[in-house]
Amino acid sequence: GLHGLAAERDGPLRVLEVGAGIGTMVERLLEWEVLPEGPVEYTAVDIDPDNTAALSGRLRAWAKPRPFTATERPDGVDLDGQNRRVSVTVETADAATHVADAGGRDQEWDFVIGMAFLDIVDGGTLATLVSALAPDGYWYFPVTFDGGTRFGPDHPADDAVERQYHRHMDAKPGGDSRAGQHALDRLRALDGVTVTGVAGSDWAVYPRDDAYPADEAYFLRYILGTVETALGELDRGDELDDATLDDWLQIRREQVAAGELVYLTHQLDLLGRAPSPPSPER
Repeated sequence: GLHGLAAERDGPLRVLEVGAGIGTMVERLLEWEVLPEGPVEYTAVDIDPDNTAALSGRLRAWAKPRPFTATERPDGVDLDGQNRRVSVTVETADAATHVADAGGRDQEWDFVIGMAFLDIVDGGTLATLVSALAPDGYWYFPVTFDGGTRFGPDHPADDAVERQYHRHMDAKPGGDSRAGQHALDRLRALDGVTVTGVAGSDWAVYPRDDAYPADEAYFLRYILGTVETALGELDRGDELDDATLDDWLQIRREQVAAGELVYLTHQLDLLGRAPSPPSPER
């Protein structure tokens, strides 16, 4: 894994995260001890300036109750502790553009991560990300949406809502409601690339004793708002008229308030390696 790769490298392990949001993946990798001991250079790229503006502060707050010391830099934050230093550099940029610019400087990474990312970018971006890896480097694309959106209890409009919601995803630039399967196909077709792991990463949000134990109600209201916005932007034809959609949304929101709504969605985690360096000529 990364620990063995780091031992083989001269210098720090280089990590690129695209669609990094506010830094939660950095926290998870440290908590799970995925990142090796020693120096790690971690580049966190996100196109939303609100996310990148919040990232360093979030990591400083995360470090306070933990055995890490956070030191802010003008372009990010250093996290020191447990025999490692993770130097996080924050970039506000389009991922493909950032990688292409780095390629012009002969920059590459040992580990590329994109969580919940491949369903909002085109297939060319996937190939660009993998091409940015150093030989034998790893890529990891968890929580890649793969065509399942279910709500319960059953409502007569469920199938129409799901079809229209996925149609809206497919209509967006780079959007893909079957991104998991399509990404796997593209990765397997890349020359020399090895797929080492594929696993379901489904979400199941459901109440216990007619209530949600944590922030699930907030999350469900957000999902329903996303569905409402998406379907409001579509010409839905005769399959789903406004009155039926309004009824579906009202009932679903009432079910959230009553602690009854269940939400299921299907996603894939994809893991693999870049090609090995060519064998030396004899």
